[in-house]
Amino acid sequence: VDGKQEESRRHDKIGTTKKGIGPAYASKISRNGVRVGDLAHWPTFEKRFRSLAESTMDSYPGLEIDIEEQLAYYKTIAPRVVKMTRDTIVYTNQQYKEGKRILVEGANATMLDIDFGTYPYVTSSNPSVGSVLTGLGVSPRKLRGIYGTVKAYCTRVGEGPFPTELELKEGSVGLHLSQVGAELGTTTGRSRRCGWLDIPQMQYSAMINGFTSINLTKVDVLTGIPELKLGKAYKYKGKTLDCMPASLDVLANVEVEWEILPGWTEDISTITSFQDLPINCQRYILRVQELVGVPIRWIGVGPNRLDVIDRGEAWDLACNASD
Repeated sequence: VDGKQEESRRHDKIGTTKKGIGPAYASKISRNGVRVGDLAHWPTFEKRFRSLAESTMDSYPGLEIDIEEQLAYYKTIAPRVVKMTRDTIVYTNQQYKEGKRILVEGANATMLDIDFGTYPYVTSSNPSVGSVLTGLGVSPRKLRGIYGTVKAYCTRVGEGPFPTELELKEGSVGLHLSQVGAELGTTTGRSRRCGWLDIPQMQYSAMINGFTSINLTKVDVLTGIPELKLGKAYKYKGKTLDCMPASLDVLANVEVEWEILPGWTEDISTITSFQDLPINCQRYILRVQELVGVPIRWIGVGPNRLDVIDRGEAWDLACNASD
């Protein structure tokens, strides 16, 4: 279904992964979807599955679903799945009540958010802070640290406007970022589009999510680039924009206001403290922090999980807020 929808868009493709995520969310909103909990009540599951499969085939001529075969498969796995299913709303809130530390990780990015992103070139859900509440069923009063993870440069998979995008041609900075950063889509394996860091998008994301600190990753990928650019602001028809444009036509035609900083050549992959980073690397990080208005606590200096500098709780608003 995902593939058929993408094919029908002809020249206006979204760049979907074709994994069925969009159709699954469409079923949810249309209220004809099948939920995991339905497997505990087989007659209900079977009825809903048949209805969904039949309506889907009616909507896409040529699509064939072997309903009996699929139902037989789900019946075999139902006992196993039901054993792993529980009321996560009660479970999560109970664990919180018992004093457990709960980490919620979001995928994708705010600019791919179905409501706040570059619609329609977005995912089908809300990969922003609000989904923590609606996804887990917890009160906003329970949230403490909200951490934004962003690369030291920009990437994007799929279609849509990309104001700070760089060309991926031989000898270019864009190709350097792509190759050194190993920028391939996790799900699709497609080459990611690469560009300079986009400050207006970071400011927008920080405003929506209320980050208490930032994790700036892949800073090491910038090593060796003589000059580094920051996309500091957008201009449209000569006027500086004070917010992310809602119109993609505007976003596709903005002029980027650049700030240029000197790069560094020193290897930073073994450095464990901020003060030991090359001075130009420090300046780059501090300038990003200043422009975004959120402390940068973690700095990625290499490809391994532990290649991270932690500047400590002093750079985390959650640790400095009064209870």
